Amino acid sequence: MNNQIALIGVDGGATKVSAWILNVDENNNKFTLSDKNVVKNYQQYSSFIENYTPVNIQTQLSEMNSEINLTSSEKQHGQAYLDAATDAIIELAKVSEAKKLLVGIGMPGLKTSDKRGISAIANGPRMPHYSDYIEAKLKDNGIELITPIDHLGSDADYCGLGEEFSIGGGFANHKNSYYLGGGTGVADAMKLNGVVTPFDQIKPWIAKTWEMKNENEVSMEKYTSASGIQLIYGSYADISFQELTDKGIYTPQIIDLALQNNENAKKTIEDSVNALALLFFERLTTVYYGSQNLLQFVNPNKEKLTPTHDFNNTFLESIIVGQRLGDYLEESKNKGIFWEAIIEKLTELISNSEFIDEKFKNYYLTNGKFKEEIIQISKLREAPAIGAGIDAYLTFNN
Repeated sequence: MNNQIALIGVDGGATKVSAWILNVDENNNKFTLSDKNVVKNYQQYSSFIENYTPVNIQTQLSEMNSEINLTSSEKQHGQAYLDAATDAIIELAKVSEAKKLLVGIGMPGLKTSDKRGISAIANGPRMPHYSDYIEAKLKDNGIELITPIDHLGSDADYCGLGEEFSIGGGFANHKNSYYLGGGTGVADAMKLNGVVTPFDQIKPWIAKTWEMKNENEVSMEKYTSASGIQLIYGSYADISFQELTDKGIYTPQIIDLALQNNENAKKTIEDSVNALALLFFERLTTVYYGSQNLLQFVNPNKEKLTPTHDFNNTFLESIIVGQRLGDYLEESKNKGIFWEAIIEKLTELISNSEFIDEKFKNYYLTNGKFKEEIIQISKLREAPAIGAGIDAYLTFNN
């Protein structure tokens, strides 16, 4: 990219949009964040509806392939999302002083057939003309795109692209690796045989974290996301999520409470440890052996995973943990809780499993203990935004 063109990556999250200008090293196709960032909270817009209730998801799914009938509240609430993204891009365009922009955007939800809008979303408004609106508003403000927004991506896929193509990314030095990002929700990414592979391409034989549940019928997302760990503690301590947030009680504080022998905190961390270890064990074994059906599906009608696939007998060289969950794991090291407990539980699962052979054990265990270096903490800030910009760049140049 030259000084006349600014590459912008936009992460449209659940509560805010975060947009960054990216630096590009065209000699090796590596990317970094610049120091130019704009964050817009949806709540700061007058069209935002505080207690917005999404349209029934079954209604949304039934209208996906026909006519999408937006409700008046959807149109109003969606306006906050659209204006936040547009304003963030406009502000970055002004500070960049570039004449043209190349923009990539990640958004939650199922996309329209042209991939440029949102046709179904569990916790927000549908916005089928998302890209059209942004492009029109940018044009009204005298801002030119070098090419239209090609498609909206997912934060999970963009985390994978960020880990592969960013300087310091965790995928770059490995041929086979799994990424788990834990923030408000969870993001899964995979690199197999040297290629970053979206989970949607391998869904016949592996499931996303949010699709699976444990023996207590609870989604694995709740135990492995930063906000989910808060919710678990709140349920044990009988404290609302809002009160926990108001008091600044997040996972680091819950870990500290567990170290002080707070029973509710100890149970919370134990639940999360068991879930994370089981999830990592499931990933390692599913890639190598094929699915062993260690976890059930949230959707009972989901088809069973196929036990054979093109990557059977492949060892995952690393597990990359990112976003807030990665930060929390890093902070817990040497405290005898959380990080160490996950290593201990993984050791136990591998050592005591009836279907695991010696070759598998020898790869992942040293002196009877799980190799800590397999689990690595992501060094990337704002991975979805980086990935969005990378996707736009690669799409434009291919």
